[in-house]
Amino acid sequence: MVIDGSVDGLVFLRPWWLLGVLPVVVLAVLWARRRMAASHWESSIEPALLRVLLEPGSRGGYRRAAWLVAAALAIATLGLAGPAWQKLPQPVEEKRDALVIVLDLSLSMFAEDVRPSRLVRARQKITDVLRLRREGYTALVAYAGDAHTVAPLTDDVRTIENLLASLSPEMMPVLGSNLAGALEITRELFENARVIQGRVLLVTDGIDSPADVGVLCDRSYPLSILGVGTERGGTIPLDFVNQPGQVLRTQNGDAITARLDADRLAEIAAGCHGRFRTLALGDDDINYLLETSLPGEDETEAVERDFDTWADMGFLAGIVLLPLLLLGFRRGLFAVVALSVVPLSAKANLWDDLWQRSDQQAYEALREGSPGIAALLFDDPQWRAAAQYRAEDYADAAAGFGSFDDPESAYNLGNALAKNGQFEAAISAYDRTLATVPDHADALFNRELVERLLEEQRSQEQDSESEGDQGTNAQDQNDSQQPDTAQQPSNQDGQQPDQPPDQEPSDQEQADAESSEDQSETEEGETNRDERQDAMEQWLRRVPDDPGGLLRRKFQYETNQRLRRGDYSARETEKIW
Repeated sequence: MVIDGSVDGLVFLRPWWLLGVLPVVVLAVLWARRRMAASHWESSIEPALLRVLLEPGSRGGYRRAAWLVAAALAIATLGLAGPAWQKLPQPVEEKRDALVIVLDLSLSMFAEDVRPSRLVRARQKITDVLRLRREGYTALVAYAGDAHTVAPLTDDVRTIENLLASLSPEMMPVLGSNLAGALEITRELFENARVIQGRVLLVTDGIDSPADVGVLCDRSYPLSILGVGTERGGTIPLDFVNQPGQVLRTQNGDAITARLDADRLAEIAAGCHGRFRTLALGDDDINYLLETSLPGEDETEAVERDFDTWADMGFLAGIVLLPLLLLGFRRGLFAVVALSVVPLSAKANLWDDLWQRSDQQAYEALREGSPGIAALLFDDPQWRAAAQYRAEDYADAAAGFGSFDDPESAYNLGNALAKNGQFEAAISAYDRTLATVPDHADALFNRELVERLLEEQRSQEQDSESEGDQGTNAQDQNDSQQPDTAQQPSNQDGQQPDQPPDQEPSDQEQADAESSEDQSETEEGETNRDERQDAMEQWLRRVPDDPGGLLRRKFQYETNQRLRRGDYSARETEKIW
């Protein structure tokens, strides 16, 4: 917690200690009075005679000593408050710990032998793992008949948690259970991140071929397995293909029952230097699985960012107090000062808050779902722009992302501009990303979507202009079709059609009629514009807040690339669940 102490830039890192200045002064005054009143001579001798007997200045000595103690205590209190007036760069270190979570997304994860389903319980448990991890790097791999990287090794577990909710077997391009492909991707993630040792947590309800784990069965990468399901098993509902009440069956019509073989999974985990547990309530299961020890896992490494931190100058108060402390040894004042500056007991969480930097507070606020507060606290411009985007402050987010030239910042800039309704600028931002990374799947999809939004907007503007032109032409035509009365068709009595005899329409009635027509046209136009605006907002909400759609396209793209290489030529006879 940092509170600005003055307009000159002075700050106090522990400002609550400033409250100690007032009781210090009060205690010093009371102590001086007590010393003055404690003299036996002062209480027994008349004041007139006392002035003759006592040495001059003795009372003043008590006062000077009292105020000297008060000054020393006040200086010590200011030092404890942590005065600072300059910032120094502080490198950030994190624990060297890497974990890859491998999630089984085969159709058997739809089984409901554990409520509400194996898939839901698995995602909840992975969420618990992510929230327990405060340091290190985490990755997520999903697999069915094919395997895909959901998130590479990163310290941003919040992003992984957001992507996790959209994972489902129905989004996988290839059905089946290709664990070997998932472990091969896991090995590549470790190698690309230059991680020579790490943990693998496999969340699955079964392994078809134990030989699949041979791809990554190494003491440096212990494989622990969290079994999801029960031994009695459960059927696989077909609700995901709009067949409620139906279950997956064999070609003979028998219902398929997916069972958990716990003994087999435990044997596989033990052979790969890991542990096995079945899914349970609480955190005991994941704590047990993640306790596998690795050499050097307590070491830390510097990350590629640093934070500016205030330089605590409170030690200067100690230098100022040194002469007074030396004098205090002779008169016993040192004990008084020492007892006066003993810190009061405080709660641990309050103490942690007092020492937490603004960027750390901002990161915690972002994790807790308060992006608006995080945007105010972040010093790093990229983090601030990300927080502003989550807070739906798209204009400021675009300004933040626009100050960087890397492809990801250009992609984020396009998203912010699209959300802000600046479609042409958003397309230009996506083009900058694609110029550097031509196969950026998210940028390709968002660019296509924003182009359609831009076309829809232009067509709406053209429709509005054409409606305005038609209204003007109709008005001109009505004015041209109002000649003299002699040229209007009349009945045999010389009256206008639909006009009562001996009565002509007044100017007020004509004005009312024209006004009602204009009003009806205006209301109709506003209704059309409202409908188009609602449609536009529905389209706009798809950019880019649909991680499931983006992941689905990413998985399909990767699968198509592998299909071209012929990786699935021999998979037609394998079971699909």
